[in-house]
Amino acid sequence: MAALNLNMLTENASRLGMRLQETLSEHTRDLAIARGTGSAYLDNPEEKVKNIAKQLDSNSDREKLEAMKRLIALISRGRNVSEFFAQVVKNVASHNLEIRKLVYIYLLRYAEQEPDLALLSINTFQKDLSDPNPLIRAMALRVLSGIKVPMIGSIVVLAIKKCAADISPYVRKAAALAIPKIYHLDSTHQPELIKIICTLLKDQSPLSIGSVAVAFEAVCPTRLDLLHQHYRRLCRTLIDVDEWGQVDLLNLLVRYARVMLPRPIPSNEASSSTQFEVDSDLRLLLTSAEPLFQSQNPAVVLAVARVFYYLGPPTDLPKIVPPLLRLLHVSSEVERVILTNLVLISSTVSDVLAKSYTYLLVRADDSRQVKKSKIQLLRSVVNAENYPSLLREFICYADDADDDLVADSIQAIGYTARIVPESTQQCLAALMSFIQSKHDVIVTNAVLVLKSLVQIRIQQQQSIIAIGGLPPQTFSPLEIISRLARRIDELRHPKARACVVWLVGQYAASIPTTGNGHTPLGPEGIAPWAPDVLRKMAKSFQQEASHVKLQILTLAAKLLVLNPSDRTIGLLNRYVFSLARYDLDYDVRDRGRTLSALLAGVNANIYGENDDAHEDVGGVVLRREQVRVVLFEGKASPAEDVAKDAEDDHGRFGSLAAITGRWTGSDNYLPDWLEEGTESSLRDSEADMPQMPAYTSQSSAPRSIAGPTATRASPVVLTPTGRASPVGSIVRQEGAKAAYMDLDKFYEDTEETEESEESASEDDDSNEDEDGEGSGDDEDAAARSSEGESESTGDEGESEGDSVNENSHLQGTTR
Repeated sequence: MAALNLNMLTENASRLGMRLQETLSEHTRDLAIARGTGSAYLDNPEEKVKNIAKQLDSNSDREKLEAMKRLIALISRGRNVSEFFAQVVKNVASHNLEIRKLVYIYLLRYAEQEPDLALLSINTFQKDLSDPNPLIRAMALRVLSGIKVPMIGSIVVLAIKKCAADISPYVRKAAALAIPKIYHLDSTHQPELIKIICTLLKDQSPLSIGSVAVAFEAVCPTRLDLLHQHYRRLCRTLIDVDEWGQVDLLNLLVRYARVMLPRPIPSNEASSSTQFEVDSDLRLLLTSAEPLFQSQNPAVVLAVARVFYYLGPPTDLPKIVPPLLRLLHVSSEVERVILTNLVLISSTVSDVLAKSYTYLLVRADDSRQVKKSKIQLLRSVVNAENYPSLLREFICYADDADDDLVADSIQAIGYTARIVPESTQQCLAALMSFIQSKHDVIVTNAVLVLKSLVQIRIQQQQSIIAIGGLPPQTFSPLEIISRLARRIDELRHPKARACVVWLVGQYAASIPTTGNGHTPLGPEGIAPWAPDVLRKMAKSFQQEASHVKLQILTLAAKLLVLNPSDRTIGLLNRYVFSLARYDLDYDVRDRGRTLSALLAGVNANIYGENDDAHEDVGGVVLRREQVRVVLFEGKASPAEDVAKDAEDDHGRFGSLAAITGRWTGSDNYLPDWLEEGTESSLRDSEADMPQMPAYTSQSSAPRSIAGPTATRASPVVLTPTGRASPVGSIVRQEGAKAAYMDLDKFYEDTEETEESEESASEDDDSNEDEDGEGSGDDEDAAARSSEGESESTGDEGESEGDSVNENSHLQGTTR
């Protein structure tokens, strides 16, 4: 029996579970469709695609919504679903808002391919422009302007004009965004669109003003005169505009300020040498834009920095650095953009960046472009205070696996040695250690940097000696050249070998001395290591690169000019010039013929005495001293890093051109400052006019105790006054109560009035009793009672006299 009951309970439980599962699946079906995960609609087999047309023709909104979602999913995957255009257009007037949204998205995608069918829905869109729901009105205008059919341009312009005067700011924003679309479709509507833009510029709502700026830049970017009356209001509204609208509006106001406002000029006051005179309207823009430095949108912060960089006085430039450094940790993409823009202004704000150089240290996970920008920024902030730390960073970066970073870091070490003289010894020690490295990239870049440093130092020593001074004994440039010459075989990079050969030839005439003052052995007038370098390079001449061969020929010619009588140098010259004569590179052949002709006055038989192929072309033959001047003198000094002029970039900072390196159509090219701005009165509007105090008409009541102070909007201060009433106020008669301006006085006067009224009422009662006993005259009693009432009311003094006369008149009439 127990087993039977257990089986029944088990069977009933299973049935109940199945029923609950069916009920839950049925009731959660709508929820699953509404939730609609992306994978459910992205996985569309062919059977479901074939059923889309049937679902669109169905009477069920659920089926239509599911079909539209599948169509949008297919569009996102790049599939062409224009075959369902006819079925989709039928649902453009659906009462379901979700279906209508998806239909609008579909029409925006395929209206250009099916213009004839899209025109069938124009009437529906025009009808939706009058829909009570502002969302429907905005979407209808968006789709209508997105149909790229030129024949409906006039209809779209009328729709934009209607929506520009809509009560909803969202619809007005949609109207502003539709203006660039119709302008690109048919530019003949520009005059009408400019009128609509002028109407939208008067909009007080900050929601649509950013889109109006976009429309202005697209349709009439040069008509900055249209902004005169709205400039100050746009500056004040800037803080309330949406984020991307702030970016567009700031770019527009920057262009306006560069054209219409005077640039800041130094103050003429002697005590304020660092102060600048800034126009009031320009100061309004800077003041209104400064709070946006705290924005969470990096584009807004960069746009505000652009405003201060191109419009603000130099004293305001330090304000742009901390907000930009804050954005370095937002994302890797934002970091690259910010660093690229900081490189453009690094020479201007180097002092501020030097205090925060820790933000610019290279990390291992940085991209190549970010590393390059950081190295450039660190170079720009090197000074006498932070060079020890930065020099250690550069030396560490030289061991990186990225060859570009290695080259930039070694170049930065050489730059530090030139900028900070105190660091020269440490920089040279680091560069000389790099020469012993096993990596060609490190050795090559170290040689290139040493070449420039040697040139600069030798020129400095020559200039010091020329004025009668003693050169500093920090390091000997010739000693560096001798060490490089001895390691010429270890250098494998062609550019590095060419640099060493050039250094040896250029400074071969500078004979070094040892510590004891003795001159090393070698050919007369030539450094001892120079001929050996020529011997080694002549041996490997055929395997060298073309630019190395050119320097070998120059080295041979220089040594021959310095000592024409040396037999070894003469033989080396004959061998090198003979190889160059039949070289495959025509540059090498031309260089050999040029130098052989130049050396005709030094050694006529440069190719040997038995050379029959040599032809004497004639011409002027230079002497040895002249040839020496040609080969040694007039060599250009190494190019120094010259900062670009920030005034000539025309708005590159903060634009796309800073990233791509070229101007594009979306960039705001800034014109030059004008000498004098336009008149400030052109920017005056009704909102800027001083407001006159408003006076209301006096009431027709019999009494008036307040003057103009009662009608002003300013608060009334209750203070006693004994002065005369202002002009235009009502003159208070005698017996009338004064206007109370002190609350305590008001209460004291009220208590006195109540006491006087009580005493007057007691006197009236006693008089009434006496009159009732003596005469019993009703008219006399009525007269006295009316007299008492007139006294108890507390009216003006004239009412009391009127009541006495009336009482006398009544008594006379009774008699």
